[in-house]
Amino acid sequence: MLATLSTVSKARWFLLGHMLGVRDVSTSCKLCAKVRGNQKKRELTEKKLTRHFVDHRRVRLVAGSGGKGACSFHSEPRKEFGGPDGGNGGDGGSIVIKADRFIKSLAHVVPVYMGEDGQSGGSKNCYGRNGSPTFISVPLGTVIKEQGKTIVDLCKHGQEYLAVFGGTGGKGNRFLLSNENRAPMTATPGTEGQERNLQLELRTMAHAGLVGFPNSGKSSLLRAISNARPAVAAYPFTTLNPHVGIVKYRDHEQVAVADIPGIIRGAHLNRGLGISFLRHIERCRFLLFVLDLSTQEPWVQLQHLRYELDQYEPGLSQRPQAIVANKMDLPESREKLETLRSQVTERVIPVSALTGQNTEELILHLRELYDGYLQGNSSGEDKPTRW
Repeated sequence: MLATLSTVSKARWFLLGHMLGVRDVSTSCKLCAKVRGNQKKRELTEKKLTRHFVDHRRVRLVAGSGGKGACSFHSEPRKEFGGPDGGNGGDGGSIVIKADRFIKSLAHVVPVYMGEDGQSGGSKNCYGRNGSPTFISVPLGTVIKEQGKTIVDLCKHGQEYLAVFGGTGGKGNRFLLSNENRAPMTATPGTEGQERNLQLELRTMAHAGLVGFPNSGKSSLLRAISNARPAVAAYPFTTLNPHVGIVKYRDHEQVAVADIPGIIRGAHLNRGLGISFLRHIERCRFLLFVLDLSTQEPWVQLQHLRYELDQYEPGLSQRPQAIVANKMDLPESREKLETLRSQVTERVIPVSALTGQNTEELILHLRELYDGYLQGNSSGEDKPTRW
């Protein structure tokens, strides 16, 4: 009997393989099975990273409406006048925007949020359930605006902003009971929730910002001094979104460095994606101007960079800073180093992001700028964010 069953099952598998065009039954089993094994995770390209990084959102928030109050009377055997027992409706759910340090982008924020409505009241003095609040998690450094006016700046982990209030629940006829009206026959409906249109803007939270023109080597420099891994290549291309790297020291202190996408001339007029890039520099406490010394006149680049920053926000280029002379591994760069130092008064640090030459001096000077920033804010009023 067992032999017959096995023969029938084999015949069925052979017939199924013949219909699928597979000669070997084992091959058909492999087609149906899952592919197992440790598959290597592919790294996201710069184009795909841009899809996941969003620094601006417009959202419509509608809080939940309150539930209706109930109109009912107590009914019980041998109790003729039970009186009103309609309960109140529940309040609508509010919408809260909360800062979360583990969120790095606004890509998950949807255009419309609808709060949960409160439940209606019931008989026997049963109150309706309140609507649960809706929480929207946003990254640190998110600025909330309404009609172009800044409302709140979420710069601390766990900071919350109650954006829209839920509607109040309606009153049941039990609530409307009074000496003048012993049998109220009406109940009030719940009010609608608040509705607002807000703009969310993300401004990168970092201590230092790498500022420079496209293809000046900012991404390669960030890879050389921190744990960040922005996309780099052997051919010229522009970083499309900011990257934040952490520079760790032996005393367990950490300094956040942001790779600001390349700025072009006329960025303050919103040419290219200028304002989107300049917005991320506002939060940086000190700046690192990265210059490509392989160009003809790198000191002219510095003048243009400072001009664009000051046109966007007056005094932005006057923050504590250092000048990073990059691409010192090229022969033409060494000839222009002394000329650059004679043109500027700030400290010039020659480095090569490709070979890692003299990056230790840059890391130590970055710590000096950070310590000076801490001493200037020893009161604790503007304490830097811990990463």
